[in-house]
Amino acid sequence: MAENFSFWQDAFKRLKRNRPAMIGLVIIILFTLLAILSPVLSPADPIKQDLSNRLKPPGSPSNICKNGIYILGSDEFGRDILSRILYGARISLSVGIISQILVTIVGVTMGSLAGYYGGKIDMLIMRLADILFAFPDLLFYIGVMFALGPSIYNVFVALALIGWAGMARLVRSQVISLREMEYIEAAKAQGLSDLRIILKHILPNCVGPIIVSITMGIPGAILAEASLSFLGLGVQPPTPSWGNMIYAARAYMRTNPMYSVWPGLAIMIMVFSFNLLGDGLRDAFDPKLKR
Repeated sequence: MAENFSFWQDAFKRLKRNRPAMIGLVIIILFTLLAILSPVLSPADPIKQDLSNRLKPPGSPSNICKNGIYILGSDEFGRDILSRILYGARISLSVGIISQILVTIVGVTMGSLAGYYGGKIDMLIMRLADILFAFPDLLFYIGVMFALGPSIYNVFVALALIGWAGMARLVRSQVISLREMEYIEAAKAQGLSDLRIILKHILPNCVGPIIVSITMGIPGAILAEASLSFLGLGVQPPTPSWGNMIYAARAYMRTNPMYSVWPGLAIMIMVFSFNLLGDGLRDAFDPKLKR
Protein backbone atom coordinates (compact mmCIF):
# COMPACT_ATOMS: atom_id res chain seq x y z
CA MET A 1 0.00 0.00 0.00
CA ALA A 2 2.84 2.37 0.90
CA GLU A 3 4.62 1.61 -2.39
CA ASN A 4 1.44 2.32 -4.38
CA PHE A 5 0.93 5.62 -2.54
CA SER A 6 4.54 6.57 -3.20
CA PHE A 7 4.14 5.75 -6.91
CA TRP A 8 1.07 7.97 -7.24
CA GLN A 9 2.74 10.72 -5.25
CA ASP A 10 5.81 10.64 -7.46
CA ALA A 11 3.66 10.57 -10.61
CA PHE A 12 1.70 13.61 -9.43
CA LYS A 13 4.93 15.50 -8.68
CA ARG A 14 6.23 14.75 -12.19
CA LEU A 15 2.92 15.87 -13.67
CA LYS A 16 3.04 19.16 -11.75
CA ARG A 17 6.51 19.84 -13.14
CA ASN A 18 5.23 19.36 -16.71
CA ARG A 19 4.12 22.88 -17.64
CA PRO A 20 2.35 22.01 -20.95
CA ALA A 21 0.34 19.29 -19.20
CA MET A 22 -0.72 21.68 -16.45
CA ILE A 23 -1.74 24.28 -19.04
CA GLY A 24 -3.82 21.62 -20.76
CA LEU A 25 -5.41 20.64 -17.44
CA VAL A 26 -6.30 24.25 -16.63
CA ILE A 27 -7.94 24.72 -20.05
CA ILE A 28 -9.90 21.46 -19.66
CA ILE A 29 -11.14 22.56 -16.22
CA LEU A 30 -12.11 25.93 -17.70
CA PHE A 31 -14.07 24.29 -20.54
CA THR A 32 -15.74 21.97 -18.05
CA LEU A 33 -16.84 24.90 -15.89
CA LEU A 34 -18.11 26.76 -18.95
CA ALA A 35 -20.10 23.70 -20.00
CA ILE A 36 -21.59 23.16 -16.54
CA LEU A 37 -22.42 26.84 -16.09
CA SER A 38 -23.61 27.41 -19.67
CA PRO A 39 -27.26 28.05 -18.60
CA VAL A 40 -25.97 30.89 -16.41
CA LEU A 41 -23.19 32.22 -18.63
CA SER A 42 -24.92 32.03 -22.02
CA PRO A 43 -26.11 35.44 -23.23
CA ALA A 44 -29.18 33.86 -24.89
CA ASP A 45 -31.14 30.68 -25.43
CA PRO A 46 -28.97 28.69 -27.89
CA ILE A 47 -31.94 27.73 -30.07
CA LYS A 48 -33.83 31.04 -29.93
CA GLN A 49 -34.02 32.66 -33.37
CA ASP A 50 -34.07 36.27 -34.53
CA LEU A 51 -34.34 36.25 -38.32
CA SER A 52 -34.02 40.03 -38.46
CA ASN A 53 -30.40 39.69 -37.23
CA ARG A 54 -29.02 36.89 -39.41
CA LEU A 55 -25.25 36.40 -39.85
CA LYS A 56 -24.27 39.44 -37.82
CA PRO A 57 -20.55 40.02 -37.13
CA PRO A 58 -19.14 40.05 -33.58
CA GLY A 59 -20.24 43.02 -31.51
CA SER A 60 -23.50 43.63 -33.40
CA PRO A 61 -26.66 44.69 -31.53
CA SER A 62 -28.95 41.82 -30.54
CA ASN A 63 -32.61 41.49 -29.67
CA ILE A 64 -32.26 38.12 -27.94
CA CYS A 65 -29.04 38.39 -25.90
CA LYS A 66 -29.17 39.50 -22.27
CA ASN A 67 -26.35 41.97 -22.83
CA GLY A 68 -27.88 43.27 -26.07
CA ILE A 69 -24.81 42.31 -28.12
CA TYR A 70 -23.80 39.33 -30.25
CA ILE A 71 -20.35 38.90 -28.72
CA LEU A 72 -19.25 36.37 -31.38
CA GLY A 73 -21.92 37.17 -33.94
CA SER A 74 -25.06 35.32 -35.02
CA ASP A 75 -25.78 32.36 -37.32
CA GLU A 76 -28.09 32.00 -40.32
CA PHE A 77 -31.13 31.95 -38.01
CA GLY A 78 -30.03 34.85 -35.84
CA ARG A 79 -29.04 32.58 -32.96
CA ASP A 80 -26.23 33.65 -30.67
CA ILE A 81 -23.02 31.84 -31.62
CA LEU A 82 -21.40 32.23 -28.20
CA SER A 83 -24.39 30.58 -26.50
CA ARG A 84 -24.31 27.71 -28.98
CA ILE A 85 -20.58 27.20 -28.44
CA LEU A 86 -21.03 27.10 -24.66
CA TYR A 87 -23.82 24.54 -24.93
CA GLY A 88 -21.85 22.67 -27.59
CA ALA A 89 -19.07 22.18 -25.02
CA ARG A 90 -21.55 20.08 -23.05
CA ILE A 91 -22.06 17.81 -26.05
CA SER A 92 -18.36 17.42 -26.78
CA LEU A 93 -17.35 16.75 -23.18
CA SER A 94 -20.23 14.33 -22.56
CA VAL A 95 -19.42 12.41 -25.75
CA GLY A 96 -15.73 12.25 -24.88
CA ILE A 97 -16.21 11.20 -21.25
CA ILE A 98 -19.20 8.84 -21.58
CA SER A 99 -17.81 7.09 -24.65
CA GLN A 100 -14.50 6.52 -22.86
CA ILE A 101 -16.31 5.12 -19.82
CA LEU A 102 -18.01 2.58 -22.11
CA VAL A 103 -14.74 1.90 -23.91
CA THR A 104 -12.98 1.31 -20.58
CA ILE A 105 -15.65 -1.07 -19.26
CA VAL A 106 -15.67 -3.19 -22.41
CA GLY A 107 -11.97 -2.91 -23.21
CA VAL A 108 -10.72 -3.66 -19.69
CA THR A 109 -13.05 -6.67 -19.44
CA MET A 110 -12.00 -8.09 -22.80
CA GLY A 111 -8.32 -7.35 -22.27
CA SER A 112 -8.32 -8.90 -18.79
CA LEU A 113 -9.95 -12.09 -20.06
CA ALA A 114 -7.59 -12.34 -23.03
CA GLY A 115 -4.43 -11.65 -21.03
CA TYR A 116 -5.26 -13.76 -17.98
CA TYR A 117 -6.64 -16.89 -19.62
CA GLY A 118 -4.86 -16.82 -22.97
CA GLY A 119 -5.48 -19.70 -25.38
CA LYS A 120 -8.70 -19.71 -27.40
CA ILE A 121 -10.23 -16.86 -25.43
CA ASP A 122 -7.23 -14.69 -26.19
CA MET A 123 -7.26 -15.66 -29.87
CA LEU A 124 -11.00 -14.99 -30.25
CA ILE A 125 -10.90 -11.55 -28.58
CA MET A 126 -7.75 -10.43 -30.38
CA ARG A 127 -8.99 -11.56 -33.81
CA LEU A 128 -12.18 -9.60 -33.19
CA ALA A 129 -10.06 -6.60 -32.32
CA ASP A 130 -7.99 -7.12 -35.49
CA ILE A 131 -11.18 -7.03 -37.57
CA LEU A 132 -12.08 -3.66 -36.04
CA PHE A 133 -8.56 -2.33 -36.65
CA ALA A 134 -8.82 -3.35 -40.31
CA PHE A 135 -11.46 -0.66 -40.99
CA PRO A 136 -10.86 3.10 -40.93
CA ASP A 137 -12.48 4.40 -37.76
CA LEU A 138 -14.58 7.10 -39.43
CA LEU A 139 -15.89 4.66 -42.03
CA PHE A 140 -16.95 2.26 -39.27
CA TYR A 141 -18.59 5.10 -37.33
CA ILE A 142 -20.55 6.11 -40.42
CA GLY A 143 -21.70 2.52 -40.99
CA VAL A 144 -22.85 2.14 -37.39
CA MET A 145 -24.68 5.48 -37.44
CA PHE A 146 -26.42 4.59 -40.71
CA ALA A 147 -27.57 1.33 -39.11
CA LEU A 148 -28.67 2.82 -35.78
CA GLY A 149 -29.80 6.26 -36.89
CA PRO A 150 -28.41 9.70 -35.98
CA SER A 151 -28.59 10.63 -32.29
CA ILE A 152 -26.16 11.45 -29.52
CA TYR A 153 -26.89 8.15 -27.75
CA ASN A 154 -26.02 6.18 -30.86
CA VAL A 155 -22.79 8.19 -31.08
CA PHE A 156 -21.87 6.77 -27.66
CA VAL A 157 -22.56 3.25 -28.93
CA ALA A 158 -20.61 3.73 -32.17
CA LEU A 159 -17.54 5.08 -30.37
CA ALA A 160 -17.63 2.28 -27.79
CA LEU A 161 -18.04 -0.45 -30.43
CA ILE A 162 -14.75 0.53 -32.03
CA GLY A 163 -12.75 2.13 -29.25
CA TRP A 164 -12.70 -0.91 -26.95
CA ALA A 165 -10.24 -2.78 -29.19
CA GLY A 166 -7.33 -0.45 -28.44
CA MET A 167 -8.06 -0.50 -24.72
CA ALA A 168 -8.31 -4.31 -24.79
CA ARG A 169 -4.88 -4.64 -26.41
CA LEU A 170 -3.34 -2.31 -23.87
CA VAL A 171 -4.84 -4.12 -20.87
CA ARG A 172 -4.02 -7.54 -22.35
CA SER A 173 -0.33 -6.66 -22.65
CA GLN A 174 -0.29 -5.37 -19.05
CA VAL A 175 -2.07 -8.45 -17.70
CA ILE A 176 0.27 -10.84 -19.55
CA SER A 177 3.29 -9.13 -17.98
CA LEU A 178 1.74 -9.32 -14.49
CA ARG A 179 0.07 -12.73 -14.38
CA GLU A 180 3.36 -14.62 -13.87
CA MET A 181 4.56 -12.41 -11.03
CA GLU A 182 5.28 -14.07 -7.70
CA TYR A 183 2.53 -12.28 -5.79
CA ILE A 184 -0.03 -13.53 -8.37
CA GLU A 185 1.25 -17.10 -7.87
CA ALA A 186 0.96 -16.59 -4.12
CA ALA A 187 -2.63 -15.39 -4.50
CA LYS A 188 -3.46 -18.49 -6.56
CA ALA A 189 -1.86 -20.69 -3.91
CA GLN A 190 -4.12 -19.10 -1.30
CA GLY A 191 -7.13 -20.23 -3.29
CA LEU A 192 -8.32 -16.79 -4.39
CA SER A 193 -10.75 -16.80 -7.30
CA ASP A 194 -9.65 -15.59 -10.73
CA LEU A 195 -12.05 -12.65 -10.52
CA ARG A 196 -10.62 -11.51 -7.20
CA ILE A 197 -7.04 -11.87 -8.45
CA ILE A 198 -7.81 -9.81 -11.54
CA LEU A 199 -9.72 -7.09 -9.68
CA LYS A 200 -7.57 -6.87 -6.57
CA HIS A 201 -4.04 -7.74 -7.69
CA ILE A 202 -3.73 -7.19 -11.46
CA LEU A 203 -5.95 -4.29 -12.56
CA PRO A 204 -4.75 -1.88 -9.82
CA ASN A 205 -1.30 -2.16 -11.36
CA CYS A 206 -2.73 -1.28 -14.79
CA VAL A 207 -4.45 1.92 -13.70
CA GLY A 208 -1.69 4.26 -14.91
CA PRO A 209 -1.71 3.15 -18.57
CA ILE A 210 -5.52 2.97 -18.54
CA ILE A 211 -5.79 6.58 -17.34
CA VAL A 212 -3.38 7.71 -20.05
CA SER A 213 -5.37 5.80 -22.68
CA ILE A 214 -8.65 7.36 -21.51
CA THR A 215 -7.16 10.86 -21.57
CA MET A 216 -5.78 10.35 -25.09
CA GLY A 217 -9.05 8.76 -26.23
CA ILE A 218 -11.28 11.68 -25.23
CA PRO A 219 -9.98 14.09 -27.93
CA GLY A 220 -10.41 11.35 -30.55
CA ALA A 221 -14.02 10.90 -29.44
CA ILE A 222 -14.60 14.68 -29.59
CA LEU A 223 -13.25 14.80 -33.15
CA ALA A 224 -15.33 11.76 -34.13
CA GLU A 225 -18.52 13.37 -32.79
CA ALA A 226 -17.72 16.61 -34.61
CA SER A 227 -17.10 14.69 -37.84
CA LEU A 228 -20.34 12.72 -37.54
CA SER A 229 -22.32 15.87 -36.71
CA PHE A 230 -20.71 17.61 -39.68
CA LEU A 231 -21.93 14.76 -41.89
CA GLY A 232 -25.42 14.95 -40.39
CA LEU A 233 -25.08 11.60 -38.58
CA GLY A 234 -24.42 12.83 -35.06
CA VAL A 235 -26.18 15.42 -32.94
CA GLN A 236 -29.20 16.72 -34.81
CA PRO A 237 -30.18 20.40 -35.15
CA PRO A 238 -31.30 22.54 -33.45
CA THR A 239 -29.26 21.00 -30.59
CA PRO A 240 -25.96 22.95 -30.64
CA SER A 241 -22.89 20.93 -31.55
CA TRP A 242 -19.56 22.23 -32.74
CA GLY A 243 -19.66 19.80 -35.66
CA ASN A 244 -23.07 20.78 -36.98
CA MET A 245 -22.20 24.47 -36.46
CA ILE A 246 -19.23 24.07 -38.83
CA TYR A 247 -21.46 22.18 -41.27
CA ALA A 248 -24.01 25.02 -41.26
CA ALA A 249 -21.24 27.63 -41.64
CA ARG A 250 -19.73 26.08 -44.76
CA ALA A 251 -22.22 27.94 -46.99
CA TYR A 252 -21.12 31.29 -45.55
CA MET A 253 -17.34 30.91 -45.64
CA ARG A 254 -16.89 33.92 -47.93
CA THR A 255 -19.57 36.22 -46.56
CA ASN A 256 -19.13 35.45 -42.85
CA PRO A 257 -15.90 33.46 -42.27
CA MET A 258 -15.90 34.00 -38.49
CA TYR A 259 -19.05 31.86 -38.21
CA SER A 260 -16.99 28.71 -38.83
CA VAL A 261 -13.86 29.96 -37.06
CA TRP A 262 -15.35 30.03 -33.54
CA PRO A 263 -16.53 26.38 -33.31
CA GLY A 264 -13.42 25.22 -35.15
CA LEU A 265 -11.24 27.09 -32.67
CA ALA A 266 -13.15 25.56 -29.75
CA ILE A 267 -12.56 22.04 -31.13
CA MET A 268 -8.87 22.75 -31.72
CA ILE A 269 -8.28 24.13 -28.21
CA MET A 270 -10.20 21.30 -26.53
CA VAL A 271 -8.42 18.53 -28.46
CA PHE A 272 -5.00 20.18 -28.05
CA SER A 273 -5.52 20.52 -24.29
CA PHE A 274 -6.40 16.86 -23.83
CA ASN A 275 -3.38 15.85 -25.92
CA LEU A 276 -1.11 18.00 -23.75
CA LEU A 277 -2.53 16.43 -20.59
CA GLY A 278 -2.32 12.94 -22.06
CA ASP A 279 1.35 13.39 -22.98
CA GLY A 280 2.04 14.69 -19.48
CA LEU A 281 0.28 11.75 -17.83
CA ARG A 282 2.17 9.30 -20.02
CA ASP A 283 5.48 10.82 -18.93
CA ALA A 284 4.37 10.97 -15.28
CA PHE A 285 3.41 7.28 -15.17
CA ASP A 286 6.52 6.13 -17.06
CA PRO A 287 8.69 4.34 -14.46
CA LYS A 288 11.76 4.96 -16.63
CA LEU A 289 11.53 8.64 -15.69
CA LYS A 290 11.57 7.89 -11.96
CA ARG A 291 14.86 8.89 -10.34
